[in-house]
Amino acid sequence: MKKERAKIGVVEKIGYSAGDAASNLFFQTFDNYLLFFYTDVFGISAGVAGTMFLVTRIFDAVTDPIMGIISDRTISKYGKFRPYLLWLAVPFAVVGFFMFVTPDFGDTGKIVYAYITYTLMMAMYTAINVPYAALMGVITPNSIERTGISSYRFVAAYCGLLVVTGLTEPLVGFFGDGNEQVGWMWTMGLYGLVAAGLFLFTFFTTEERVEPPKSSKIDIKTDGKDLLNNLPWLLIAGATVFQLMYVVIKGGTTPYYIDYYLGEHSVGFLEMVGISPGISSFLTTGALATLLGALCTKFLSQMFDKKKTYVGALMLSAIFCLPFFLLDESQTDLIYISNILSGFFFGPVSVLQWAIYTDTADFGEWKFGRRATGLIMAASLFALKMGVALGGALTGWVLGYYNFQANEVQTDETIYGIIFLIGVVAAVIGVLGALLMTFYPLDGDKMEEIEIELEARRGELDTATPTT
Repeated sequence: MKKERAKIGVVEKIGYSAGDAASNLFFQTFDNYLLFFYTDVFGISAGVAGTMFLVTRIFDAVTDPIMGIISDRTISKYGKFRPYLLWLAVPFAVVGFFMFVTPDFGDTGKIVYAYITYTLMMAMYTAINVPYAALMGVITPNSIERTGISSYRFVAAYCGLLVVTGLTEPLVGFFGDGNEQVGWMWTMGLYGLVAAGLFLFTFFTTEERVEPPKSSKIDIKTDGKDLLNNLPWLLIAGATVFQLMYVVIKGGTTPYYIDYYLGEHSVGFLEMVGISPGISSFLTTGALATLLGALCTKFLSQMFDKKKTYVGALMLSAIFCLPFFLLDESQTDLIYISNILSGFFFGPVSVLQWAIYTDTADFGEWKFGRRATGLIMAASLFALKMGVALGGALTGWVLGYYNFQANEVQTDETIYGIIFLIGVVAAVIGVLGALLMTFYPLDGDKMEEIEIELEARRGELDTATPTT
């Protein structure tokens, strides 16, 4: 394949990235606010919410691979993966809205409603995000170009993160006018409307170019076997579970850490520029640092390659959580600086995560002669959601264990549980994810070798460089 054919224009890169901004309007809300919403606004206990996060994964264990298999075998004039962005953009927004409606039910009724709407939202998230994630693997066969697309994608994702961290609380206050339940409902309705528009923009600006091998036949059993024998995928999937547990524990504990531990506090360098400290400023400064780190990804991955950058960045991000536990509430400037550094080093992690996944799809095709991009992305999304579920469940259970009571002054025991979660548990889990990826075998040279041979197999080069 001539390299110019693999190049993707800026408009298409922006168009593809818009889909991640759409997803992150909800995903980042789940990450940073969902447990807090359920306990302090919706009105169920932390333990019940934590259990719900985990139980719904049983449903996802079925829906995720099914969606991958369906999308891999979809035949339409729009391709395999793009049609789902068109068909599901509006349903995604509608279900997201109803998830944040607080019904006037009793305790049991609220729990049932939460289970139903959360499960439906996770199913809808799967149905639109599996094809969306797989789409990056078929826009171009060029691994380096996909890393560039991934950079655009995650700049957009972090723009979604900035919207969530910077505007959610003000919007809740604006729409609710003192009623948080109403405020959350209409805020998420607005996010849903924007998300639907962004998914449709992705549909209209992207193109599928990579076709599976012509000899590849529909064989679900073989596709599944190939996936389980794909060692690079197993390693990044395992790392993803730890990575998302880390993110969710850190993000999910932050509102409790700010409200119940730091309380009314001051941060000198923020107040110098007229910014009031609080949940929003803590999350937003961290998000801005993450965005800056994401922008450095291309430079870092060229210097160290994808694997080393991912491992080092995740390790450092996790280590900078330790000051949340070690510093006391009077050392707020240092706490905020630690959060900024943790956010900065996490930036390259998310950028590289999905680029690495598409590399494992190439590896699977190279080794097994079959390409199942949809299934790989579905299984990868399941790993992501498993990390979210385990992280959310662990956060809820630990808060319950330390006797957290919503909207009350917390005991010293409960405060210890909060700072232990965000400062120690999060750090340990992040480090474990980084250590697992030290075994990942696909470096830059190996991916170049794989790419050349796959191009030759597809008839895109006149001659191939033989593999060793």
